[in-house]
Formats: sequence, C-alpha cells, structure tokens
Amino acid sequence: MKIAVVGTGYVGLVTATCLAELGHAVIGLDKDRSKIVTIRSGRAPFYEPGLDDLLAANLKKGTLRFTDDEAEAIRASEVIFVCVGTPPQEDGSADMSQIEEVARTIAANLNGYKLVVEKSTVPVKTSAWIKKVMTAFKKSEHPFDVASNPEFLREGSGVEDFMNPDRVMIGVETERARDLLVRIYERFRDRVVISNIDTAELVKHASNSFLAMKISFINRIADLCERTDADVEMVARGMGLDDRIGKAFLKAGLGYGGSCFPKDVKALAKIGSELGVDMALFRMVDAINEDRIRVFVEKVRKAVWILKGKTVGVLGLAFKPETDDIREAPSIKVIDDLLKQGARLRLYDPKAADNMKGLFPEDGRAVTYVSDPYEAARGAHILLVVTEWDEIRRLDLAKVKALMVNPVLIDGRNVFDPAAVRALGFEYASIGRA
Repeated sequence: MKIAVVGTGYVGLVTATCLAELGHAVIGLDKDRSKIVTIRSGRAPFYEPGLDDLLAANLKKGTLRFTDDEAEAIRASEVIFVCVGTPPQEDGSADMSQIEEVARTIAANLNGYKLVVEKSTVPVKTSAWIKKVMTAFKKSEHPFDVASNPEFLREGSGVEDFMNPDRVMIGVETERARDLLVRIYERFRDRVVISNIDTAELVKHASNSFLAMKISFINRIADLCERTDADVEMVARGMGLDDRIGKAFLKAGLGYGGSCFPKDVKALAKIGSELGVDMALFRMVDAINEDRIRVFVEKVRKAVWILKGKTVGVLGLAFKPETDDIREAPSIKVIDDLLKQGARLRLYDPKAADNMKGLFPEDGRAVTYVSDPYEAARGAHILLVVTEWDEIRRLDLAKVKALMVNPVLIDGRNVFDPAAVRALGFEYASIGRA
C-alpha cells in the first residue's frame, strides 16, 4: 500500500521504517531538510536500538524514501499517517498548530481519496477538527476519511513494540477506512482492536496516565516506607504478584519523564476539566511526580550539608535507559538545583550527553562532561544515580570508592543493594528503603 508518514521525529521515523518493513511503499515527509539528508544516509537523528539497521535496509530495498516535498508525498499516497508534535502549552493543553497545518496541507493536495490517520497523541474530538479544517481548505471534491491509530511505542524498544505489538488500536467511522487499516496491519490482524474514533483517541492518554499513576503511587508509598521500617522494593514485589495489579511500573525512584507521560497526564487533566469532569486524581499524579526532585535533592543536602564548592558526580542524564532523549528528564531539574547551590558537576551518560550540552554547556568549572562513569566519580564528594543504565548497575563500586574524595552514594533509582554498598564503606541512601 502507498503510505505517507508526516513527521520524522521519534514516532514518525519508527512508524515509517516499520511500515516499510511490513512491505508497504512508504514516503517519510518532513519540512526539515537537514533531517531528511541525515535520514537518507541511513542514520536516525536520535538513538533508538535497532532503528538504524532497519532504516538502512529498507532504504536499500527501495520500500522507503524521504522527502521535504509536501505535495509529492501527499499526492503519491492513499493513506497518510500524521506523526507531528503536540507539545504542551502553559495551561497543560496540547498545542495543535502542527496538526492543523498538516490538515490544511493535505486538503490543498487532494488528488483522490485519502485516509488521514492520527498517529500523534491528540485530545479526544481532534478528528472532528481535522475534518472541519480539511473541508474548509480543500480545493477539490475528492473524498477523505479521518481515523485514529494511536502509537504505543516505548523509547528504547520502539522497533520491537511496533513489530510485535500487544494491540493495534484503530478508531474509524467508515468501512473503507477500517478495511484499509486492517490491510496495513494484516500481519497483526489477531491483535487489532476496532472502535469509534473518540475511543481510540482517548486510549493513548488514558494508558499513559494510568502508567504514570502507578509510578506516582509507588513513589508516595516509598515516602511512607522511609518513615517506617518498610522496604518499598518488597512492598512493590508483594503488590506486583497480584495479577490484578502487575509488577510493571511499580518502581520507586526519581519519577517519570520523557515526551509522553508528563505531557499526557497534564493534557488528560485539561481535557476532563474542559468537559466538566473532576480530574483531581490526575493533577495529584502530576504533583507527586514534580515533588520527586525535591525529595531527591534533600537527600543530597542531608548527606553533604553544604553543596557550594563540592564536586558532584551524576550518573545518567537521559529520562530513561536506552535512549538519548532528555525531554522532561529528572536530571535537568536535579542539575539546575545543584548548580544554583554552587556545586561543581561531573556529568555522565552513554547517549544523552550531547543533548544535555544544549541546556548546560560545558564550562570547565561548574559543568564538566565525562566519557566514563568512573571519571564522574573521580574527585567527587558525592555520587548520584539518576538514570539506571545497565553499565551503571555493573559498576565496580570498590573502584568507584577509591576514586572519590568521600564515599557517598545517593541512588535515585534503587540500582544497588543497600547492604552490599554499605559493606564497602559507602554512606548510602536510596528511595523508600530504610
């Protein structure tokens, strides 16, 4: 099938590449010419395991190509997946300007029937606005449909999630739209769930907000554990063994970040409020997550008292392992707080350092980026675990201790065993463990 994917950010590029892998003829469209040049070389402009290989293979096969020519991509395709950004605004609502721009562009280039598929995370009822915009701006009488096909891609495992989905959600209004999308996802026919558009649009916000709620829940339980002799890891294990609850996302720590959870929780709260629904639950989920930085930095201050002039090693900058994404990363607020208190920082991340330099440039005094986790520990008065990369889990802590001025370790992700770390002579603090 001939498909255009509008937007080559994380969702768009993974979607375009994997649709080509499924055997479709795919055109990736983006206005950013420099990004198109990079992608045409077989390299993604961000880190995602397995994506570069799949991208290069499908470019070579000719099933996938990329352009910045909007008219060409739209006119050459029957199905158009919309994968542009919907960033949060100050009031928590989603900025839909890019969605409207795409709708107007498609409308201006209708040369036959088109199925416009919302892949971006959008508020419920967005399809009605897309139809209204396209009807107002179309220059021909060619028919079109709008459908919703929310993405459930986790950064760090996006290719695997697309090629082995637990569900493919499709929201449609017509049989024609339904049949086209079922054909596109023929390989996953047994996992296709078909609904109306409003339902499909709501599923993504609801799913992400529920997972965020589990994280905030266990973090509040961690606060309770720290005031008792309870261990949040064991509490989470005991809860997770109940099939009705499950163990996923019951991991206490610095809270959630990234491009989805923070934005989607705020957006769902805003959507509900505008529809007259009390969304206090979701506002509290967000508030608990925002408070995690204060809790963590307070542990740092308690361990070293005065931060001014102290060297702090920071292990992990990405919002989660296996990505270079720093959007809404807890590390940003931690770094900002420490710098305000006069700390000197030695920052390490295997993939995200270059992105972080855009926010905190290296100056050789307050901010230094290192290429090795042991270098982050060298000369440090305190070492912080902020992102739980596997290589951080595997650190030789005896070597780490020998490099530090003071063996103080604050574990924001509960990576290490408290007894083992303390047996090496560290002063150690973690989250929700006495």
